Amino acid sequence: MASWQVPFVIRKTLTILTWISFFLTLKLPMCLCDLVTPGCTVSLEDNVHQDGDMVISAFLPLYTFQTSPHTQGPESTHIYPRIHPTNYQFAMALTFAVEEINRNPLLLPNTSLGYDIYTAGLSQEETVLTFLIWLTGQTTFIPNYTCRREENSIAAITGTTWEISSLIGTFLGLYKYPQLSFGPFEPNMNDPVKFPSLYQMATKDSSLALGMVSLMVFFRWNWVGLVISDEEKGVHFVSELIPEMERNRVCAAFIKMIPISHLFSMSFIDMHHSPVVMNSAKVIIIYGDTDSSLGVFFRRWEYVFPWRIWITTSQWEVTTAMRHFILDSFHGTLIFSQHHGEISAFKDFEKTVTPSKYPEDIFLARLWEMYFDCAISNTSCKALENCSSRGSLEWLPWYHFDTTMSDGSYHVYNAVYAVAHTIHKMLMQQVDMQAMKNGVRMKFPPWKLNHVLKNIQFKNPSGDSVTLNPSKTIHTDYDILNFWNFPQGLGYKVKIGTFSPYFPVGQQLSLYEERIEWSTGVTETPISVCSESCGPGFRKSLQEGKAICCFDCSLCPENEISNGTGKYVDQCVKCPDDQYANTERTHCFQKAVTFLAYENPLGMTLAGMALCFSTLSAFVLGIFIKHQKSPVVKANNSTLSYILLISLTFCFLCSLLFIGQPNTATCILQQITFGVVFTVAVSTVLAKTITVVLAFKITAPGGRMRGLLKSGIPKFIIPICTIIQIIICGIWLKTSPPFVEIDTHSEHAQIIIVCNKGSAPAFYCVLGYLWALSIGSFTVAFLARKLPDTFNEAKFLTFSMMVFCSVWVTFLPVYHSTKGKVMVAMEVFSILASSTGLLGCIFFPKCYIILMRPVKISLKTTRDRVQWK
Repeated sequence: MASWQVPFVIRKTLTILTWISFFLTLKLPMCLCDLVTPGCTVSLEDNVHQDGDMVISAFLPLYTFQTSPHTQGPESTHIYPRIHPTNYQFAMALTFAVEEINRNPLLLPNTSLGYDIYTAGLSQEETVLTFLIWLTGQTTFIPNYTCRREENSIAAITGTTWEISSLIGTFLGLYKYPQLSFGPFEPNMNDPVKFPSLYQMATKDSSLALGMVSLMVFFRWNWVGLVISDEEKGVHFVSELIPEMERNRVCAAFIKMIPISHLFSMSFIDMHHSPVVMNSAKVIIIYGDTDSSLGVFFRRWEYVFPWRIWITTSQWEVTTAMRHFILDSFHGTLIFSQHHGEISAFKDFEKTVTPSKYPEDIFLARLWEMYFDCAISNTSCKALENCSSRGSLEWLPWYHFDTTMSDGSYHVYNAVYAVAHTIHKMLMQQVDMQAMKNGVRMKFPPWKLNHVLKNIQFKNPSGDSVTLNPSKTIHTDYDILNFWNFPQGLGYKVKIGTFSPYFPVGQQLSLYEERIEWSTGVTETPISVCSESCGPGFRKSLQEGKAICCFDCSLCPENEISNGTGKYVDQCVKCPDDQYANTERTHCFQKAVTFLAYENPLGMTLAGMALCFSTLSAFVLGIFIKHQKSPVVKANNSTLSYILLISLTFCFLCSLLFIGQPNTATCILQQITFGVVFTVAVSTVLAKTITVVLAFKITAPGGRMRGLLKSGIPKFIIPICTIIQIIICGIWLKTSPPFVEIDTHSEHAQIIIVCNKGSAPAFYCVLGYLWALSIGSFTVAFLARKLPDTFNEAKFLTFSMMVFCSVWVTFLPVYHSTKGKVMVAMEVFSILASSTGLLGCIFFPKCYIILMRPVKISLKTTRDRVQWK
């Protein structure tokens, strides 16, 4: 075996790796034991080589843990490693790209590409061992030496997990060896200090969280479970997803961060298994590495979750399509896949791939053994016979092998083209072309590719732009896929929509709902909520200590609505002042403008009463004027009787000011007129009462009051009392006069126009003054009630003031307990009732005597009665 001494930096690195490998080889028996399967033994030395002027090395996770095909449930599930057909598509994409470039006369003319394919192990230890085998060329590691083929490897392709790429990148960074990672985008691998020569082919999933949340909002799912790999990428995804969910009021029913290690006990399984099983969330987001513990859990859940809707990424799209698909375990899964152009020739290439075409490919031989019973050698792991006629990859069901290029394969394809374009550009920049003319093959140290590779930008054969510069990486669009169970038991993925972060908010998500199949027998969109949405007329009441998605529904307060759409979804909205809510609390309707109108039955009745009583007062006044010489009229001062009847007529008529649509003039007049005319009426009653007292004092033996009576002193009581009331009203008008008020609250469906009293103290001063006059009149009349009763009206005055006071004492509490036009009607009724009390109690008995018993008032009858006494 030829040996060549490596440079100092390589010798130093290999010395370190030797000590590392010494400890790792202690674990080698366990690793190999884990990877033993019947027939051809799985070995870490397995690789496929295709020679070329420039060779691209690839570390691909071709083996993965799978469940045994003979198990019958979760209790008997057996996990073992085997070739993964989906991951093998990475190797096919590499081979296809290399062959396509070698056939292209415009790209790398006179230079051929080759490849080395190695397996990335299922653990970090196995990955390191594979890397050391590639680095030294043998399984026995000799410090400072390598037994590899002639050094023509120019770049390395790694993936799909962060662990594989970062582990290999740590070593390759020492050499500044170009490394292209085709796994999901990892923010931490953009560190130029830690990974100076590592380039990521995938674009950043910065809009993935927004896309998933937009999907939840579209279907009104607000109770969602999260099952995430407990790794840096998973933590970063959750840190973007949770705030986006909170902004859109989507709650996390549970968050399970599952460690990526495969070493776990039954207690560990139950700890992470139970929340997913028992929680009421019907929608679960799963994000992480399919080859980690999360992938193992996911394969166990195939037996227990026929009614969960899984939202995940494209790397899970085949994992969800299990062989027991008829159980609907993953039927209806929604997958976000980065949108990319279609490499149409790739499907044709896949149809031609057979072990006879690539006899050195031991991974392809294992794939044929697994699916087409092709016999392979237990020692060389190569096909023993021509198996090409036994099958083709296009014959396999899509859930075993999908001929559509996956995201990872697309990135591998672009990685090969990125290296090819870089080499091509460097060749074009060569100053010394003589070497090429002499047929000498050009060589570049791998580290020289970096300054071109990091800025390379090109269009691949599908027309998509490709760049490896992280600062120029653009956000990607997503295709949304859905699993169909068609035909029964055979899954089929269908594109049901897209998500583009570049569109305006509200237009980023585009779905074809009619294409979505949720599960067998399920025709309606599944519901995943903590609490059912409140119906129209109800609002949400949060449950103490629970998420905002968990709530009770309570009826909206009075005059507030919630119609279940738009801004009324979460809370009730108060209707405007000029509108009112219906009894169901779902709509606001325009209020009708109302007031105590003449057309209203109540207003019409009160107005009719006012006119009738005012007419009656005028009629009584006419009777008194006609019989003015009658002793009944002359008694107790007929002038005062006329004044009282006139004032009562105006009292009845002033109530009409309270009826009809109020305006500023009527609001002022109704209060001032009321106060003045009633003051005149009550002060007249007071004057009549005093007149009665003075009259009997004069006729009594030794009376000294004749001078007062002759001087007309009682007549001055009326103007004095009236002037005082006018002064009070003037102060009222000066300080805060009455005004028109629009009352929107007294009646549920009406806007009432009423007169506001303005200054409440002034209003009560007017009433208080009237009350004082009434009490004075009542007191004097009460004291004079036992005087001789011939033509003595003291008893009538006493009774009339008692009625008057009773009406207004009753008015105050009733007035304050009513609102709107009822309050106005109550005020009008009190005016009419108190005025009627004065008219009826004082003048009806006299009218009865004048009209019905005139004989009682003859002079003779009067004289005889006096003589008899």
